[in-house]
Amino acid sequence: MAFADEERNFDETAGKLAAWLAPKLSVPTQSIRIEDLEEPLSTGFSSDTLLFDLVYEKDGETHKESLVARLEPEEYVMFPTYDIALQARVLQGLESTAVGAPKVRWLEPDKSVLGVPFYLMERVEGRIPTDNPPMHDEGWIAEDLSEGERKALWWNGFEAMCKVHGVSWEGHFDFLLEPERGETPLDQQLDYYQGYFRWGMEASRHPDIVRALEYLEANKPAKQPIALCWGDSRLANQIFDGLECVAVLDWEMVRLGDPVQDLAWWLASDRCFTEGLEIERLPGFPTPAETIAQWQEITGFDASNFDYYTILALTRFSMQMARVGQYMKKIEIIDEENEFDAENLASITMRRALEELS
Repeated sequence: MAFADEERNFDETAGKLAAWLAPKLSVPTQSIRIEDLEEPLSTGFSSDTLLFDLVYEKDGETHKESLVARLEPEEYVMFPTYDIALQARVLQGLESTAVGAPKVRWLEPDKSVLGVPFYLMERVEGRIPTDNPPMHDEGWIAEDLSEGERKALWWNGFEAMCKVHGVSWEGHFDFLLEPERGETPLDQQLDYYQGYFRWGMEASRHPDIVRALEYLEANKPAKQPIALCWGDSRLANQIFDGLECVAVLDWEMVRLGDPVQDLAWWLASDRCFTEGLEIERLPGFPTPAETIAQWQEITGFDASNFDYYTILALTRFSMQMARVGQYMKKIEIIDEENEFDAENLASITMRRALEELS
């Protein structure tokens, strides 16, 4: 859903990275080469991503590392604020856990190097399921895998997500709490998304989101267990070596809260990219009922709040798609009369989910 930045000067960026890395590696700038610097064609609207190989000479030896740079966006398209340092801190906190997350090498919170804050992390090799084109319609999962292999892929990715919920958060990820927003993690999250809606959308254009937010405020569950929640839990944010999940990516929406919200996002996003696009779900993938039962078995948590967090997941996704639609109009990919910001795979699915609860 993103577009490459054709105006980026890669030679200039490579030079700046080399100069920045030299003192960190304790080598002169001229001994560093930034090779194969590229910007993936589809990396999302929320941040910029650069891939490159770092090659340098030190103590008579040649060293080579494959790295990924995550850059804070120059323009906040998806979110009202952005904290690249918080994401790096989360990844660093996960290094001693069972969660397969990329290792952060360096963080640069200052804008003076590349114009925005950024961090560098190790690149994990493998294949990533795609949203564009949807994995249920095209690509290696649809075209190359058997039903049994799809089932194994789903469960391996799913178990990687479940490991997040087993991470000890107290004393390690308490910094994710925002007590100024509300008493409980759910109160804090709802306050954030109410503010998000006011910041980024016109209520009159999105009556279904208004209705969903009202539902969420009126039906807050009494039981609210707390665990580390990935936030953007889906196959398209994982790297696979064969059928094994080797990395869990994209921690922009990480939170503390009821971990069933990750289960709800996992299934809601899958529903959006099938039902929301009028695409048949691929044979081999486990059913939602099987997935819910397996989550409870693996994590030991209760999924009784699943329906509530499904509405929250679809509300969040609808807001994000609204922002994508607005941006596509701004850069004239679609015209101003286009309804995509209000009528899309997420909003269609959210409306149906609300009707199912009424």
